[in-house]
Amino acid sequence: MGMPAAEIEAMIKAALPDADVAITDLAGDNDHFAARVTSAAFAGKTRVAQHKMVYDALGGRMGGVLHALQLTTVVPS
Repeated sequence: MGMPAAEIEAMIKAALPDADVAITDLAGDNDHFAARVTSAAFAGKTRVAQHKMVYDALGGRMGGVLHALQLTTVVPS
């Protein structure tokens, strides 16, 4: 089951077109990922708001087909 990393990346980029997205499959099972998302859209937003933007981009898949996402959000300098 799970979700391919490329699909996660595509969904994030659809919502945040300027985003630089790096996905790492932590367990090799398409279920547990680390994602580093860099986007100017995060500027001026709290870390919680930044994470919510990414989770919203994933359309409710967190906790379903996507079990774990270790998320790091970055504003480009």
